[in-house]
Amino acid sequence: MRLAKGLLYKMKVTIFTPTYNRAYIISKLYMSLKRQQVKDFEWLIVDDGSTDNTESLVKGWIILEKSFSIRYYKQKNGGKCRAINRALDLAQGELFFTVDSDDYLTDDAIKKIIVWEAAIHDKTGFCGIAGNLGTTPYDTPNSIIEADYFEGTALDRYRNIDGERAMVFYTDIHRRYKYPEFEGENFITEAVAWNRMANDGYKIRFYNDIIWVYEYREDGLTKSGNKLFINNPRGYGLWLYEKAKFEHESLLQKLKMIYTFTCDLAPKYNTNVIAECISAPRFLIMIINWGQKIYHSVKR
Repeated sequence: MRLAKGLLYKMKVTIFTPTYNRAYIISKLYMSLKRQQVKDFEWLIVDDGSTDNTESLVKGWIILEKSFSIRYYKQKNGGKCRAINRALDLAQGELFFTVDSDDYLTDDAIKKIIVWEAAIHDKTGFCGIAGNLGTTPYDTPNSIIEADYFEGTALDRYRNIDGERAMVFYTDIHRRYKYPEFEGENFITEAVAWNRMANDGYKIRFYNDIIWVYEYREDGLTKSGNKLFINNPRGYGLWLYEKAKFEHESLLQKLKMIYTFTCDLAPKYNTNVIAECISAPRFLIMIINWGQKIYHSVKR
């Protein structure tokens, strides 16, 4: 047992995987966990309502696996961030690392995470650490940090740190930043919680080393693109509104953001819904809609 930040944890890292109908690919992640050079972790899986053989597959691994703990929970389909919220309550590791079910870790991922975290001597003000993502264990599309690491907040991802990163948070801190859950919506970008941590001053130490290998799949969240945001307007609007607020964007920047949001949602939602989702005056949304109608009529 480990005492960390006033709390008792059983292991250093909780690797959390939310999954939905990924029985055909999740074994790649499992095999990468079996290859880890350090086994001070648990694998926590929340099955978000799968209808394939994910449950029987994982339960078979639970019986056979002796080198690390696997815990499996199944729930009604509600989206990735609802699964994260539940996992944060269940996690037994000091660090919380969300890894998607269609990706895998490099063999030294957990070892590096533990070394990186231990290197932060004064942990005051830190919410976690981050490694790099790669298309292979050796190749990444992300820019390389010139120094050994970069210290900043998650908001620096919009300026100084490009691309997706392998974000690892202190569990007790992440628990304070759970995701809002909107009825009828099942997606909200993880950046909502990250940005809130950043706005409260929490820093992250970003490293260059690739610890997570990914592949964009046709059934993945990234491939779904803008459709996910449009189908979940309250979560989409909250992210944009808070990002603009936390980044202290100018009035012109905020107007551009509201304009883009309105154009995205106008084909599907009425003025009142759009205004509520982006916390903007109704008359402004009406003006944008009128302007768009006039533009398209003239263009014809």
